[in-house]
Amino acid sequence: MARKYFGTDGIRGRANGVITPELALKVGQAAGLVFQRGDHRHRVVIGKDTRLSGYMIETALIAGFTSVGMDVLQLGPVPTPAVAMLTRSMRADIGVMISASHNAFEDNGIKLFGPDGFKLNDTIEGEIEELIDAELHTRLAGSADLGRAKRIESVHARYIEFAKRTLPRHVTLDGLRVVVDCANGAAYRVAPETLWELGAEVIAIGTEPDGFNINRDVGSTAPAALVAKVRERRADIGIALDGDADRVLIVDEKGHVVDGDQLMAVVARSWQEDERLTQPGLVATIMSNLGLERFLGGLGLTLARTAVGDRYVLEHMREHGYNLGGEQSGHIIMSDYTTTGDGLVAALQLLSVVQRQGRPVSEVCHCFDPLPQILKNVRYRTGQPLSQDSVVSAIAQARARLGNGGRLVIRPSGTEPVIRVMAEGDDRSLVNEVVDEVVEAVTKVAA
Repeated sequence: MARKYFGTDGIRGRANGVITPELALKVGQAAGLVFQRGDHRHRVVIGKDTRLSGYMIETALIAGFTSVGMDVLQLGPVPTPAVAMLTRSMRADIGVMISASHNAFEDNGIKLFGPDGFKLNDTIEGEIEELIDAELHTRLAGSADLGRAKRIESVHARYIEFAKRTLPRHVTLDGLRVVVDCANGAAYRVAPETLWELGAEVIAIGTEPDGFNINRDVGSTAPAALVAKVRERRADIGIALDGDADRVLIVDEKGHVVDGDQLMAVVARSWQEDERLTQPGLVATIMSNLGLERFLGGLGLTLARTAVGDRYVLEHMREHGYNLGGEQSGHIIMSDYTTTGDGLVAALQLLSVVQRQGRPVSEVCHCFDPLPQILKNVRYRTGQPLSQDSVVSAIAQARARLGNGGRLVIRPSGTEPVIRVMAEGDDRSLVNEVVDEVVEAVTKVAA
């Protein structure tokens, strides 16, 4: 069944357009009612990134939660993985992150976590959606049972200590010059401080949020600023987080960008050597490069693929017992430590490998040569372009041409009316041709 509010990562849209105070209030009431289980005093933790609209949404959520009798603990600007961790650590019944991740400041969103720190499954999101559209005035708390709200001041220190403890005690970052780009987002305080406390020489950019500049020409989706700073300061490594710090990209000492596929490869090989993998492989999405799959195969490891979205990666990890997974975009999930993608923790794990091997980042992070991968988008107005006979035929012909030497992935976007056409293979010219053929077929029926 199609969902009205929730997408692949919570509820997201234009602030005061899709994400209004009225909607936030209803989300707070609905989620609060769904997670009231037992006779104890229920509590919710709420974090946010640095968008101007976070104040408006936070206030409306607080009104919603307190109106159904839940106490609210306000965390202030913190990374999404910190909210997930603190939901468990503080024995909250639900956690909320107000963020639109890597989107521009005009957008915002609401991500929800259960008491176990994991994102909600489709069933629970469905229950919340039903209540959002229901009449709830008869289920509000009585005057004496309303919730209270207070701000918690120690959350940054708690998260920093948590992140540091994911490394063995003997590991330090002494001798490393690190540039960290915090995207003017949620990690603008905790990421530089964590790296400094571990011994690194830290050069921080993207640490001056003003409510409007989150992800603007900085962060994991705009790494040019980080590349320039790494080269300028002759740093050993650059670390780029996104607006809510649940994803990370790396820049090596030569100024080359390293994506999530290479990071997963580094960690998988390291954990295999240390016998830390709980399954002989890792979980990624259909968008991860075929080069990663071949590299893992050479190590005797497998690559399980899921639909796009870190929640689907995590669901597969939990169901099948994997402790490593992620996305090419930089969502890296290490379930020994976290219940969601954590850009800072992933960067620390990479840095520990760099320190142990004593080699430059460019060597450590070059596990495989990615196959040529082409991605093009086709915008459509209405209907289902992929069900048209001409498109079905074009896709079948493209797959036949690629054969076993490549992959073709066609999928509708989960956030906008766009068909994404991706192909990869050993022959770049062939990959370009098959993508163009499919795009042409889709375009003809999508106009």
